[in-house]
Amino acid sequence: MRKNHVLALASATVLMGAVASASPAVAAKGGKQQVAASWAPADTARIHPGVQMYTDGAQCTANFVFTDAAGSTYVGYAAHCAGKGAATDTNGCDAASLPLGTRVTFVEGGSLLTEGTEVGHGTLAYSSWLTMQKNGERDDNACAYNDFALVKVDAADASKVNPSVPFWGGPVALNTTGTAAGDTVYSYGNSSLRAGLTQLSPKQGTSLGSEGEGWSHPVYTVSPGVPGDSGSAFLDAEGNALGALSTLAIAPLAGSNGVGDLAHELGYAQQHGGIAGLALVPGTEPFSPLL
Repeated sequence: MRKNHVLALASATVLMGAVASASPAVAAKGGKQQVAASWAPADTARIHPGVQMYTDGAQCTANFVFTDAAGSTYVGYAAHCAGKGAATDTNGCDAASLPLGTRVTFVEGGSLLTEGTEVGHGTLAYSSWLTMQKNGERDDNACAYNDFALVKVDAADASKVNPSVPFWGGPVALNTTGTAAGDTVYSYGNSSLRAGLTQLSPKQGTSLGSEGEGWSHPVYTVSPGVPGDSGSAFLDAEGNALGALSTLAIAPLAGSNGVGDLAHELGYAQQHGGIAGLALVPGTEPFSPLL
């Protein structure tokens, strides 16, 4: 496990660190967008929410799919997945990161025993950490919780993408109202630490509300997110895109995860990221929350 991806936050939380492969594969709810006809079928798509993403050997998990005005395709994950600072670097406004342009590989079945199968490639195109540093961001909540990055999928691999969250379906649209304590949430992802046990990929849980003036949502899920799940998509009870997995709490809510609020993070990217027309893509499959 790369220590730069296991960072202490306020002495009570650690960022959901990326897991280094033993044999790295590579050094108000918003309205729907039009669903493109060119997406790969959901049951055969190789790049989708929940796919593993390797950056400089460290493994994280994809959340949602995005497009821009030029028709490019992006996959989201956590900004700290490209972090390269010391373990004590906790603030996105000053934590070190790999630069934009860093290559990222999409992988299926990666674990500590096998490098898995490469299914596509992309380039780091946006990092909330780098953007906040460039802007001189001074909002403490943004610095603490804005943990979002975008990987632009190579044109040669764009036809392999489907925006639907496996198992659950959706996202239906963007959640812009947050969650209240007790609300049900859903996630999907499989850290390489789980040795390929895909039965643990779907996760259902409960939100504990919001913190950081709406920038983050602490949640409990079965099973909890572990290192390597960083960036995983979270849906609200109606199938809307709530956020991406960022942290694991040690205290006072031991075993809970912190989920960055996508409406806040995407809004920041739209305002400051320099990607014209950046927008969430809804899933092609209907949201179906029954286990």
